[in-house]
Amino acid sequence: MRHTRPPHPTRPGAPEPTLTSDTHAPCRKTGSTDTPAIPAQQGTARHVSGLVRFNAAPAGAAEALLFDCCASRRWAERLSAHRPYPTLDALLAAADEAAYDLSRAELDEALAAESAAAPHPGAPPAALMALGAAHAAYESRFGHAFVISLDGVRPEERLDRVLAGIRSRLGNEPEEERVVAADELRRLARARLTFAVTTP
Repeated sequence: MRHTRPPHPTRPGAPEPTLTSDTHAPCRKTGSTDTPAIPAQQGTARHVSGLVRFNAAPAGAAEALLFDCCASRRWAERLSAHRPYPTLDALLAAADEAAYDLSRAELDEALAAESAAAPHPGAPPAALMALGAAHAAYESRFGHAFVISLDGVRPEERLDRVLAGIRSRLGNEPEEERVVAADELRRLARARLTFAVTTP
């Protein structure tokens, strides 16, 4: 029996298991007369303070945070062991490198822990039925939940994007889909890690 972890992350506002929201603060519009503490500046401050906390955290706590972003024990241990990271970009680059280096078994471990995210709450019943059937067909064919990163996609557009993605990828051969799923998982881990490090 395949075991899945609970929906992840659990903090309010966190990116959903297979559907992520854009975690970057919006840029200030040209010519704006807003206060000097613009969102980009505030975001930079959060990046720095969050990264300092992550770098200073005990190994066990850091690995637990990382495992919540990508459920590969080796991925989490590798990123934790290479602390401290001078910038968020350096951490994300290391996360990408570690994701590319996952063995087949490690990728299987991470994919097995994923679960289908809840759809947009305003979705009509017919769309929810279609989504449920599509997820079931995908998991039956490939043996793991459908994984897709939707950074920057508006909530009301996510359901259509997921349905289109599943229907398109159901035609992939298993090995081809492993490559696609691995890349989506890498992107999803980046979004989760960014959220974890930059959220107070």
